[in-house]
Amino acid sequence: MRSLTTTELVRRLAASRPGTDLAEPATAVKVALKRLAKRYRHLSEEITDADADLRVLITRTAPGLLALPGVGTETAGQLLVTAGDNPDRLASEASFAHLCTAAPVSVSSGRTDRHRLNRGGDRQANRALHTIVLVRMRHDPRTRDYVARRTLEGLKTKDIFRCLKRFVAREVYRHLTSAFSGAPGPSLTA
Repeated sequence: MRSLTTTELVRRLAASRPGTDLAEPATAVKVALKRLAKRYRHLSEEITDADADLRVLITRTAPGLLALPGVGTETAGQLLVTAGDNPDRLASEASFAHLCTAAPVSVSSGRTDRHRLNRGGDRQANRALHTIVLVRMRHDPRTRDYVARRTLEGLKTKDIFRCLKRFVAREVYRHLTSAFSGAPGPSLTA
């Protein structure tokens, strides 16, 4: 069964008939695996339902956010939570980038001029930005071209990530502010 995909493995285990003699270790393991497969299916259905509900709420609150490349339901939800918990701190895109720990901090010394990401702020929002950047690096042609160009310029991968996170934070901020500046809707703190 090791060569099976997760979906096929769960399907086979859930449909299995392990036997009735629980005193036998192999039967007990088969029963436990069948229960785990059923639980996996149930939780997967719950996650799908919750994601659908969350998608409706996100679309109502910030309709353009899910249209951005690489932004999924969980990452959009996390970025909205970050923005919602700190409405007074969203004075500019730079403040949002600092809040998401995507703002560059100078770590220059002597003859080198380098930057790193800010370590403070909401680490979960930074994780959401990181996920968006990873998806874009794999699937978005513009981002792949950018990474190739910056690599040829001699930038390291972590520096490219820093630049891309800052760009994504800027893009998300524009969508968040346009969503919240219009008509009255759900408040940022709700």
